[in-house]
Amino acid sequence: MKTIGLVMIVKNEERSLEKCLAKAKKLVDEIYITDTGSTDKTISIAKKFGAHISHFEWNHDFSAARNYSLAQSICDWNLVLDADEYLIKGRKKDILDFIEKGTHVGAIERHDSYREANGEISASYTYTTRLMPKGTRYEGRIHEQVASDLPIAPLPLVFDHDGYLQGGKGERNLKILLEQLADTPDDPYTMYQIARTMWLMHDYEGAHPYFKDFYRLVPGSGAGYRTNGIVTYLYNLMELKRFTEGLELIKSEQTRLGGYADYHFACGSFYMQMILSDVQKYVNYLPKIEQSYLRCLEIGEIPEHEGVFGNGSFKAAYNLGVWFEVNGNREMALHYYAKARKAGYAPAAERMRQL
Repeated sequence: MKTIGLVMIVKNEERSLEKCLAKAKKLVDEIYITDTGSTDKTISIAKKFGAHISHFEWNHDFSAARNYSLAQSICDWNLVLDADEYLIKGRKKDILDFIEKGTHVGAIERHDSYREANGEISASYTYTTRLMPKGTRYEGRIHEQVASDLPIAPLPLVFDHDGYLQGGKGERNLKILLEQLADTPDDPYTMYQIARTMWLMHDYEGAHPYFKDFYRLVPGSGAGYRTNGIVTYLYNLMELKRFTEGLELIKSEQTRLGGYADYHFACGSFYMQMILSDVQKYVNYLPKIEQSYLRCLEIGEIPEHEGVFGNGSFKAAYNLGVWFEVNGNREMALHYYAKARKAGYAPAAERMRQL
């Protein structure tokens, strides 16, 4: 039977490491922890789980650290996790069934929690490659990618991830990304990560040129990050009130992204902000708000699209409720608020109470 190693790089992870290992230990045969300079209880927590401990001097290169950590494992296959990722679904047998074929590297489904500008906590779906045979390596200083000739296939493993709620990593990540771009100046993936990092830091003007270059260089198909990059680009244009550019982007992508709820949700939000900026100028776009959110509900929730949880269901329903309430249609507003409340969306329950 093939052996499975859990391989991790850590630094000052006492907040989350025990929770991570307590859930993940049932998936693997051995645990390998590489510490990059912890000053808290991280190492003592790892030892409680019988982990093999190694040390790596941090050099601002995530791939270098991951590759060193992978080299410590003697297992046939390795599962790579971060300390702020917690198993919520999956068994060791699922991994063994997957690797028995030996024809793919495996991607876990991850639910990323993050805080929106209004303080609300939302979650998005991400698939990230984390299971690979011994000898596989990473490349890229940050947001590192698995370098393998094997195709990627989804694993039946689901994890929660709360790292984005902690904050404080934007400046660090941006510095490394800019260094990486200097080495690979025409890499659309790095441009996407820089633009998105700046967008998350609310530096919309700074993000704009990187979004433009990303969109100019990204392939028309085959790039898994393309959809998310374009949707985020549209939100950035909305923040900058560059409505003409946004309309051009919507038109250019309506065929390729027409099956994605996140694209239509972004369109609905964009149309709403555009109309509010100048009702007389953009009044003809009013029907498109309702059309966009209705299309979201038609598409529904598709985790494989790696979008925001709720954009194909309760968030779209809630926005339709707001739309009908603003337009004086109380009956339809209550209808869509009820859909959102049924999914447990608290703002919808509050709107229904006020109506």
